[in-house]
Amino acid sequence: MRSLDFSPLYRSVVGSDRLAHLLETATVESASGYPPYNIERTDENAYRIEIAVAGFRSEELTLEVKDNVLTVQGRKTANDTPRRYLHRGLAERNFDRRFQLADYVSVTEASLADGLLTIALKRELPEALKPRRIEISTTSASLIEGEKAA
Repeated sequence: MRSLDFSPLYRSVVGSDRLAHLLETATVESASGYPPYNIERTDENAYRIEIAVAGFRSEELTLEVKDNVLTVQGRKTANDTPRRYLHRGLAERNFDRRFQLADYVSVTEASLADGLLTIALKRELPEALKPRRIEISTTSASLIEGEKAA
């Protein structure tokens, strides 16, 4: 596994700690690809994450958003019934999956159906950041003449 050293960036760029941290965390890959997931863009400002969580019930899954990081955790409850598997291909292990969310992206809903956890996301810019059109007024000749007379 490759590891990049971002310490020179921390030393030379003041005020961009968050950017350097994002680059650093983006390059560190998870040791396992479990559980698999898809990220889909459903609209210009809407996204959907689908995570394969076969065997997990909704009460065994936790979603949390903190500091623009969506964390999905799966904690399997202990099964006291002894089983003898001839083949065990379904992974039922605990997991933590993290997604870095862009600014102004929020989770709108989450649902569990057919072994897929679906998380809907939407980007909503505050009114102050949305582009706004400014009308240009034209001055009439009478206003200009009136100003000269005064």
